[in-house]
Parts: sequence; structure tokens; C-alpha cells
Amino acid sequence: MKDLKNKVAVITGAGSGIGRALAKALAVRGCRLALSDVNEEGLAETAAGLTGSEVKTYRLDVGDRDAIYAHAAEVVKDFGQVNVIINNAGVALSATVREMSDEDFEWIMDIDFWGVAHGTRAFLPHLIASGDGHVVNISSVFGLIGVPTQSAYNAAKFAVRGFTESLRQEMRMEKQPVAVSCVHPGGIRTNIANSARMSRLESATELRKGFDQIAMTTPEKAAETIVKGILKNESRILVGPDAWGIDVVNRLLGSAYQPLVERFTRNKLII
Repeated sequence: MKDLKNKVAVITGAGSGIGRALAKALAVRGCRLALSDVNEEGLAETAAGLTGSEVKTYRLDVGDRDAIYAHAAEVVKDFGQVNVIINNAGVALSATVREMSDEDFEWIMDIDFWGVAHGTRAFLPHLIASGDGHVVNISSVFGLIGVPTQSAYNAAKFAVRGFTESLRQEMRMEKQPVAVSCVHPGGIRTNIANSARMSRLESATELRKGFDQIAMTTPEKAAETIVKGILKNESRILVGPDAWGIDVVNRLLGSAYQPLVERFTRNKLII
């Protein structure tokens, strides 16, 4: 996909953060946009800030499988085709394996993994039919390394990575007209930490303070990196200098990176 003009792009979680920034970045490139979020107020704000592009908004809970498939059908009915799906919607959970509840574990997996998997599967036939499609799934640097108190988030983001990398190979082997990218953002200055669920109320302030310390990249910069990666058909899109650093450390050290992460965690630089 060398040109995004008049392409139909679907973005979940478009009511704030990276999703909103992606909507703006794609609008200026002439994309027609189908934007969704559970936060209708934030979604309306995103749409109001866009000019020169056809935009439709949809309330969507990506944790609801049936709603995702209905959404895909509705978007195709409204736009006639779909070229790009960006499965961006996500949430966070901070809790140790022993502390977290089954309810919270299921909540994050339903949104961060199943939302991506169902979103991909629901739109994939339409991407193939377009003759020029692209799947963009948002993982995380926590899909590259494990971090204490992030086991559930790690599980979801590692799963997104594996699912997406497998899909890319399948599309190539089947010679389908669909490119596939997995995105690994580092610390992005969004509200995800403020809306995260936590098992210990007393840890909330420390987690948010730690996140602010490592959030090195603005949503706007993240969006530009992702869009450039789409146009270059990059299989893995690393977002932010911290993401590049973590990727290098992981490649060089293998599992030996873990003592370094433990040290940062004790110093409250991560949680």
C-alpha cells in the first residue's frame, strides 16, 4: 500500500490517545475513516477535530465478539469496502499473578487479545476483497519482554504478537493481497495508566508516576511512526526510542534481561 488516499481505514479505540492521533494522521492523507470506541464523548471529540475526510463513528465494545462482527458488516455497508483495520483499543491491568482476580484477567484478555483477534478475523475477508488490504495490530514492548505485575498484560500482548506474525506468514503463503504489521509502542503519553485496573489501591500513585517517567513519545509521534510503517509494509513497527532500546536488549541478552527489569521495578521506574 503506497498511497492511502481514498482508502477506507477502520480504527478501534479512536476516542483518545494513539487512536485519535492515528485518525488525524490518516485524515490528512485522504483516508475515509470508520472510527469506534466505547467512549462516545471522546469519539465525538476525535471526529470534530478532523477535516477534509469522510468520517463515521460507531460505539463499539471490542470485548464483545458479536458486536465486532456486526461492526464489520456495518462498516462495509456504509463505505463499500475496507482497506485497513487498526486494532488499537486496549486497557491495562497492574497486579501480580497471585493477587489478580479471574474477572480482571478475563477483562484484559477479552479486550487486549480477543478484541484484536476477533477484529482481525471479522475484517479479513473484506480486506482480501479490497485487493489492497492491511492489518495493523497494536501489541506493546510488553509483547517483547515480561515485566513484574504485568503478567496479564504481557499475556495479551505476547499473544497479539504471535497471532499477528503467524497471520502475516499465512497471507504471504496464500498470496493474499493483505499486508500485516505488529506494532510495539514503548511509553506513550496517553491515559492508559490512569484508567488501568490495579489490585492494590496504594500502588496506583506509584504506577502512574512511574509510567509518566518512562512515557517518552507523544501520541502524534507514535501515529506518524505507525503510518510510515504501514506505507513501508513493515512487519514489526517499533514506536519510540525506548521500544528500540528494549528490542535491542532483548535480542542481545535473551532471558538475561530479566534481572535488569527486576532492578528497575524495585526502583519504581516501571511500577
